[in-house]
Amino acid sequence: MRSPTLTAATLLLAAATAAGAQEPAPAPCSTAEHRQFDFWIGEWEVETPAGQKAGRNTITAILGGCALEEQWRGAGGSTGKSLNMYYARDRRWHQSWVDGNGGRLDLAGGLDDSGRMVLSGEMPGRDGGRELHEVSWQPLDGGRVRQHWRASRDAGATWQEVFVGVYIPRREPTPAGGG
Repeated sequence: MRSPTLTAATLLLAAATAAGAQEPAPAPCSTAEHRQFDFWIGEWEVETPAGQKAGRNTITAILGGCALEEQWRGAGGSTGKSLNMYYARDRRWHQSWVDGNGGRLDLAGGLDDSGRMVLSGEMPGRDGGRELHEVSWQPLDGGRVRQHWRASRDAGATWQEVFVGVYIPRREPTPAGGG
């Protein structure tokens, strides 16, 4: 004969399991905000607005889509990497950039009303003052992306252009004899 307590416990466990199965927890980093910068993911040839080669960039979603990793190689041999993430606690995107010359830049921000990702941050300047940096990425027609980086040494009263690049999706060459 079955124990009434065992049967009741089994039924409660089954009910709790069924209830949990009906309401799974959302996957980490699965909100629409976490996907806002996905337009930058890809393998890119980067050119100046005049069409000169500036470098190559690879942007990869990592950590289950919780972050984007950038791997830059400039046409002149410069290198750099960044880690980018949407941080739900402050509802902002963050980028930490480090380059092969010992430089670093920390930025934060988000999408503006026109769909551009705009990140900015302040850092010590070479002259001991403060520099404000703003970097934006804008999706363009044909799957391209425009990056615009500017800096200010007077708290945003005037700006100097640091870099403007057009990201063009990298096309792999067709194998010989293939089509």
